[in-house]
Amino acid sequence: MKLFERYDLNEVEVHDAGLAKYMNLLPIVIPHTGGRWANKPFGKAKANLVERLINNMMRTENYTGKKSKSYRVVRIIAQRSNRHPVQVLVDAIEKAAPREEITRLRFGGISVPRAVDVAPSRRLDIALRNICTGVVAATFKNKKPVEECLADEILMAAKGDMQSSAIAKKEELERIAASAR
Repeated sequence: MKLFERYDLNEVEVHDAGLAKYMNLLPIVIPHTGGRWANKPFGKAKANLVERLINNMMRTENYTGKKSKSYRVVRIIAQRSNRHPVQVLVDAIEKAAPREEITRLRFGGISVPRAVDVAPSRRLDIALRNICTGVVAATFKNKKPVEECLADEILMAAKGDMQSSAIAKKEELERIAASAR
């Protein structure tokens, strides 16, 4: 079985061992489960990675119900990079996932920021959310279609380019966490 009857997901390698458990890359023809894993403990870890990206894109009111636009991204990435599009997505998520963040601890009446390690499932969630919010911000008052902006964001994040908003947010979060140690 291949994704969109074209891409074999068995060829995709996850280099980050922490994220590998939460990236579901099982073979599926069309990543549309219809909320089968909703309201189940750690259910989103069972949903396919491509479907999670597509569902995250539909988070805002501008793109609600436009699932087919996000499906087109896979084809655009394959044309632009000449690589396996899901492998490019996995590389982008691995590079956009923050390793540290800050939390507020209260000592008496004082709130003190502390740096903490991020759980792997939260790292994946933050990376997907940052990629999608960066795309929505890039398409605002822009004639470029959303699928082109999403493909650009994923390709830049896969390279580790600071032009990617997901990489920029990750670097900013880790910089703030380093100062809170």
